[in-house]
Amino acid sequence: MYMEDIVLSNGVKLPKIGLGMWDAYDDEAAMAVSTALKLGYRRIDTAMFYKNEPEVGRGIRMSGIPREDVFVSTKIWYTDMEVDKVRATFQKSLDNMKLDYIDMYMLHWPMGDFIGSWKVLEELYAEGKIKNIGVCNFQKHHMEKLLQHATIKPMVNQIESHPTFSQNELVRYCQENGIHAEVWSPLGRGDDLGNPSIKAIADKYGKTTAQVILRWHMQRGVSAIPKSVKEHRMLENVDVFDFQLTEEEMQTILALETGIPRGGYQEGYTWD
Repeated sequence: MYMEDIVLSNGVKLPKIGLGMWDAYDDEAAMAVSTALKLGYRRIDTAMFYKNEPEVGRGIRMSGIPREDVFVSTKIWYTDMEVDKVRATFQKSLDNMKLDYIDMYMLHWPMGDFIGSWKVLEELYAEGKIKNIGVCNFQKHHMEKLLQHATIKPMVNQIESHPTFSQNELVRYCQENGIHAEVWSPLGRGDDLGNPSIKAIADKYGKTTAQVILRWHMQRGVSAIPKSVKEHRMLENVDVFDFQLTEEEMQTILALETGIPRGGYQEGYTWD
């Protein structure tokens, strides 16, 4: 399996395609991780809120792939984002997955004491317990507030993005500030797959609509973490590095923007 990486601001390589673990549980989750790693995936994304960290750790061990070859990220839920709780919550994630370190630890939402919590993540990063630190779902105004107090910029901002909700301005803002944008729900939870404009592009290249959308993300300079527990889908999702969309095709997909998110944003989340 051929896979490309991007290089984060601290020089660490991040695979452009990873396996998202939202809504995967028990043995199915462990098997999905193991299968993906055996196929050549090297990026696994979970969160404490997903309630599958133990299965992610088990899947890594089942795969036989050396720990140092796997980029694992997890996230702290906003209700635990209090200065005196962050370290204990981080340790719980380590214990859940039976890992000695986490490749990227992220603030799941720009809520709670995200500034104080970020300072604790900076400490854990300095101690080597986390290799990269990042945030999720931060809009520009959240990021600007954080950067007023941060000593270390987030390496990654993980956000919802797909053809009908690209958040293109936020992606550009992150890129201009040396923060990598990684996208969740890259296929619009499947709702964007039947779009006729994307289907026409897919037919041209002999690809699926999912592959065209993921290629569109790659050419925007973002990484993606599509979720799948099926081996054939995992293989399909990484078979995106052997063709190139034209600028016109990129713009055709970008023009599908509706401004309507599909994610489950938390009560109290502020867009601007």
